[in-house]
Amino acid sequence: MIDYLIVGSGIAGTCFAEFCFQNNKSFLLFDDNSQPSSKIAGGLYNPVVLKRFSEVWKAKEQLELAIPFYAALEEKLNIQIDYKIPIYRKLTSIEEQNEWFSAADKPSLVDFLSTKLISNTFSAVNASYGYGEVLHTGYLDVKALVLSYCSYLDKQNLFLADRFDYDAIEFYPNYIVYKEYQFKNIIFAEGFGLHANPFFNDLPLDGTKGELLLIKAPNLKVDVTIKSSVFILPIGNDIYKVGATYDWSDKTNVPTDGGKKELVDKLKEVINCDFEIINHFAGVRPTVKDRRPLVGTHYKYKNLHVLNGLGTRGVMLAPFLANQLFTHIEAGKLLDKEIDIVRFYKKRNLL
Repeated sequence: MIDYLIVGSGIAGTCFAEFCFQNNKSFLLFDDNSQPSSKIAGGLYNPVVLKRFSEVWKAKEQLELAIPFYAALEEKLNIQIDYKIPIYRKLTSIEEQNEWFSAADKPSLVDFLSTKLISNTFSAVNASYGYGEVLHTGYLDVKALVLSYCSYLDKQNLFLADRFDYDAIEFYPNYIVYKEYQFKNIIFAEGFGLHANPFFNDLPLDGTKGELLLIKAPNLKVDVTIKSSVFILPIGNDIYKVGATYDWSDKTNVPTDGGKKELVDKLKEVINCDFEIINHFAGVRPTVKDRRPLVGTHYKYKNLHVLNGLGTRGVMLAPFLANQLFTHIEAGKLLDKEIDIVRFYKKRNLL
């Protein structure tokens, strides 16, 4: 009997698998490579909502878990995935400078916002009002993490590159049979693919398409992440990630001319040097209308669980949510009410 079948090898499924490893639980990870959002993610982690200068939900708790968690994965996989890099929020007016100072005085933000404005020293960036610096930030090379982790599991026969067949599940009182395997639990961490899942597709998972560019800009000479109407993230060798768009109607993973134009137009407002587009990506983020993840146990089938809805902040959320779900299943610890899918089941009188 295997403890867990994990469906989906994005950042959510990867983090849950690692908690299984850490707690000596057996598992198999399934993935058919149909959902690319983790592999093309910008990967930024940032404890502040920079549009409104407000704290990300439970940012401190998330970072306290995520940073050592990813450090341990770096050691385990013998790769670097976590790059500490400041985020400079470009300020656009005296009023916005004042808003920054007001936000930096808030108790919830005092650890995350520098009270010292930074004047613009990047000649290729248009920032006459300078920047505010966000602390405790960086970016995770999510693609490197999920690919390395799947390779690591594959060598131990713990990874199956296969499409999951929901009809093949057989339910028994204390376990599940899936094809030739017996499992105690199934974790569905499928991202936007949840829409094809007959057990959880009634949850209000929305999809927000995001497009990113990879550009080469030898004269940009920026060594921090610039956040303005787009983010500009240096990843070495004069290469930068530029993102991202938000499209609530298109649910495909296909890059569009419209998305490219939007990013290029916004980028040209921020920088004044030449650049070359070397790649263009698109993926559908798993988002939820109430802006909280979808975590928990099916109202009828107690061996089926969901880990989804990480949206744009998957790097910070994934270890936090995977840990919550793992301890919920193994130790009966209650999930945070804000993330528990019970909130939707109760509205429908299913519990």
